[in-house]
Amino acid sequence: MRVPAVIMLAFWALGIALWLKTGVWFFFLNFAYIGTSVGAGMGLYRLLPKRKKHWGRKLAQLLVGIYMLGLLGFLAHENMQIEGFWFYLFGGFFAGSVIHYLVAKIIGPLLFGRAWCSWSCWTAMVLDFLPFTRNDSLRVPRAGLIRYVHFAISFGIVALLFFGFGYRPRRYNAMAFWWLMAGTALYYVTAVVLAFEMRDNRAFCKYVCPIPALQKITSRFSLLKIAGDPAKCTDCGSCSIVCPMDIRIPDYVRSGRRVLATECILCFSCTNACASGALHTSFGFDVDFRGSLLRFR
Repeated sequence: MRVPAVIMLAFWALGIALWLKTGVWFFFLNFAYIGTSVGAGMGLYRLLPKRKKHWGRKLAQLLVGIYMLGLLGFLAHENMQIEGFWFYLFGGFFAGSVIHYLVAKIIGPLLFGRAWCSWSCWTAMVLDFLPFTRNDSLRVPRAGLIRYVHFAISFGIVALLFFGFGYRPRRYNAMAFWWLMAGTALYYVTAVVLAFEMRDNRAFCKYVCPIPALQKITSRFSLLKIAGDPAKCTDCGSCSIVCPMDIRIPDYVRSGRRVLATECILCFSCTNACASGALHTSFGFDVDFRGSLLRFR
């Protein structure tokens, strides 16, 4: 239970620090809730039997996703899309969207990598209920470049509106609400269509989602990663088969390295599938700039 405890305490500590610094109690409640939700989901994942462990992750996704999208987005009318982050950042608003992206997408990955994608993303909250949990067709070469184009277009639209046309969004207004509604609907429709077309729940995450453009920078230095024991590994390939991001996990294990791929979302599917107990989570510092080892078509 070490990993869920560390994640929970990190969020609680951040919430308390921001509360004491600003005097705004919302920061404490926000981060305490998110940390407790993720910690509870991870703890449940550890306790449940193998075939039911995925419900621990789904619980965390639902608790955090409904809170972020429902309360902060739809009820509070704050734009939680990446465009909202840029608008609020350029406008100098210390809004929930800015805090969320800084913690979950930029700074947080230094500790827990891209775990947000697996345990708290409100898009994945829907995708993980789809039936295509195992991608037999593998990755499409170079298709991941689409998400960088998406990132550039999103940033370009905001920069053009803000600096070119002088658009200054308010923190909570109808425009932010409708931008969130339209963006979320577009994400959901695109993600579900891609999942059924490619028979891969995580196709949207691999090819279209712009968030990894931020996450992959700092997650490369993540302290929390999957590690393997070469002496225990039987090279059965189960870990690669169940990996939703198509990472060549045995290659990392055989080379004596932790799973350094920035595509890893710490879903723990590989550790759950490993019959020999060769895989586990570990804290440490290691970096690899040679690129992720992935399974392509």
